Amino acid sequence: MSSHTRMNLSAGIASASVALVLVALKLWALGGTSALSVAASLADSAMDLMVSLGGLVAMIYAARPADEDHHFGHTSAEDFAALGQSIFVMIAAGAIGYAAVGRLLSDAPTELANEGRGMVAMALSIVLTLALVTWQRFVSKRTGSRVVAADSLHYVGDLLPAVGAILSLWASRAFGLHSIDSFVAIAAAIMLAFGAVSIFKGAFDALMDRSADPETIAGIGALVAGFPGVHGFHDLKTRTAGSVTFVNLHIELDGRQSLDDAHAIGAALRRAILTEFPGTDVLIHKDPVGVEPHPDDPSR
Repeated sequence: MSSHTRMNLSAGIASASVALVLVALKLWALGGTSALSVAASLADSAMDLMVSLGGLVAMIYAARPADEDHHFGHTSAEDFAALGQSIFVMIAAGAIGYAAVGRLLSDAPTELANEGRGMVAMALSIVLTLALVTWQRFVSKRTGSRVVAADSLHYVGDLLPAVGAILSLWASRAFGLHSIDSFVAIAAAIMLAFGAVSIFKGAFDALMDRSADPETIAGIGALVAGFPGVHGFHDLKTRTAGSVTFVNLHIELDGRQSLDDAHAIGAALRRAILTEFPGTDVLIHKDPVGVEPHPDDPSR
């Protein structure tokens, strides 16, 4: 196992472990406070736990070679898992938002309790999250793992609901403003819903073989166009599956050179793409410069 794989796995284990601790902390805080803002942050941490476990499994699978039944690997399992996670989060966001509106409209508003306990739990969750993000960013810079980088970005977004929960608990304790908790919960539920929609769209696009983002496609094209020995390229096609981007393209080479020379150029180009764009799977077809499609070739 390479050092980069070990570092990625360490980041995945740390992410899942921190998420589990955060879920336990926030359950403890919710049991004492009955604060919906804490419930929203708890739902977000529960999603983090599922995403972190899914990312850890994905990294373990990524270290294994493709088998006879799955020549392109098992990375699409990440997308199926993400669809399920996004649906769960949308349901949780709807339930939290519904409960918050119900509290605001109720003639007998629910009073919060043990606000200090809740604030301590949420403060601890912020400290743990910041420590995890620091380690994840270090690992992603060293290894180039997009899974670790995406997980880190997600945890950064979790800090705002946690801060909002602390503010609502403080306002309740200091000024008796219990209704602020419901407003914070509604805002957090909206953030959860938007995040869930984004995850759902990304997973759905991957399952439908959507092409990679325009920046990646443009970057690959620029690399190929300026590569020594390559006189042109066409039919650059990409698709994503989980954390892997599959790249197919045709390059145009001098037809008078030997097969060995042509192979060397194609192999060097493939290595360059894999280095510049980690997490890609590259297949290159070689054409002589100026070759015309055969009339019997099927159109695509």
